[in-house]
Amino acid sequence: MHIYLYSTLGCHLCEQAKAVIEHVLADKSFKLSEIDIAEKDQLLEQYGLVIPVVQFGDDEKRQLGWPFDEQQFSDWLQTF
Repeated sequence: MHIYLYSTLGCHLCEQAKAVIEHVLADKSFKLSEIDIAEKDQLLEQYGLVIPVVQFGDDEKRQLGWPFDEQQFSDWLQTF
């Protein structure tokens, strides 16, 4: 399964979120893909003030917004 991280360059919170996600996913079979919101106006408008945001698969209803720690992210993953 795919996990998407909505972020952008220079976002220190996004870097923190990515570190949390990568640590939790290290022993799991999920693939993490980053989506730079600066590349599309719609994404910039939708996520510009709330990144980082993690999404499970292609379902926008399955999102987790920052802040979260390893336990919260792991718990969120287990709901799917």
